[in-house]
Amino acid sequence: MLQLNFSPFPILESERLRFRKLTDADAPEVLELRGNPEAMRFIPRPLLTSVKEAVDFIKMINNKIDDNIDINWAVTEKENDKCIGFMGFYRTQPEHYRTEIGYMILPEYNGKGYVTEAVKTLLDFAFNTLNFHSIEAVIDSRHTASERVLLKNGFEKEAHFKENFYYNNEFTDTVIYSLLKRNFIK
Repeated sequence: MLQLNFSPFPILESERLRFRKLTDADAPEVLELRGNPEAMRFIPRPLLTSVKEAVDFIKMINNKIDDNIDINWAVTEKENDKCIGFMGFYRTQPEHYRTEIGYMILPEYNGKGYVTEAVKTLLDFAFNTLNFHSIEAVIDSRHTASERVLLKNGFEKEAHFKENFYYNNEFTDTVIYSLLKRNFIK
């Protein structure tokens, strides 16, 4: 079974981005993301409504890091420490050497290639440092921007479940993409 240890917290960098631990100071940006109906359109979770809820969300993320269960990073531009998004791995299955990747970025940073760059950086860390065998992404079938990011990073579509998820009074399709370590191209 895969043994995970996130201590000390791994700070990562890519060409334009830095990945650090979320702090309570990031609560306004977390609230801006998780409280924005447009940003959350394809994420079936309740909207955050207060800074306190954002701080609680950060605490939940960091508790999972401290317990070596899952890991998420605040994403910043290298020249500025402001959190522009967060991303990482959750629903980790160490017994199967598998995890799920998730990512969110503030809408004003969309279209700059940041998410594609960040996903590649996290995949490299997951496969070559943490030693995962496979990584999956579960997305709403209507989220074409997310699908493009996954395809650019070598993910393959594995399943399309029709109207299998009920949230906010509607049934939606779920699509699962995955990438095996041997197919990852850095």
